[in-house]
Amino acid sequence: MRQRYKTHGLDGFHDHEALEILLYYCYPRCDTNVIAHKMLDEFGSLQNLFDANVDTLMARLGCSENIAVLLSMMPAVAKRYLRGKWGEKTVIGSADAAGAYAINLFVGEHVETFYALCLDTGLRLNQVVQIAKGTVDEVPVFTRELVRKVLEHHAANVILVHNHPGGATTPSHNDNALTTRVKDALGLIDVPVVDHIIVAADKYYSYAQRSGRYVKGY
Repeated sequence: MRQRYKTHGLDGFHDHEALEILLYYCYPRCDTNVIAHKMLDEFGSLQNLFDANVDTLMARLGCSENIAVLLSMMPAVAKRYLRGKWGEKTVIGSADAAGAYAINLFVGEHVETFYALCLDTGLRLNQVVQIAKGTVDEVPVFTRELVRKVLEHHAANVILVHNHPGGATTPSHNDNALTTRVKDALGLIDVPVVDHIIVAADKYYSYAQRSGRYVKGY
């Protein structure tokens, strides 16, 4: 299987086979096929397995802390890899680019989290700023804190980004109210809200794309 991966990558592998290869490096001289099946039977999917925290993995699998840490690191490593591919000062000049970046930003995230993407005058990304972290279905955003962060990072334009874990991308009434409130607050310091992106799994909703009300430079 290692040779198969070297030749073809993971294309064509079943989830249990991909996990089996990873486990080679955790369980030397063991039948990792059996272990991989047991892990997936316990958690139902690779996503659920990798999303579990260290204590949960150890308790439900009876594995060592080293193995639990490795498994739980998968989403975080993937997130860093995906963000790194964008490079420094990447231009986020369209709703599609903003949506793609935002989807990568929420890999492995299980609670609502709110970010501000601070951009320069050319819509190049200066800083990704986490404004607030909430629960599975809400996140409290304080406008004063958001404005302070935007000023701190010298943003000329801002894209708002948050997620709906396990839900739909459709904005709620609170999302609409927050967008208007933040737009008005940042307007007082002449920083336009270019877009507000809502992410759910691998899909996104763009206010700029759907409504056109917050488009600037797109």
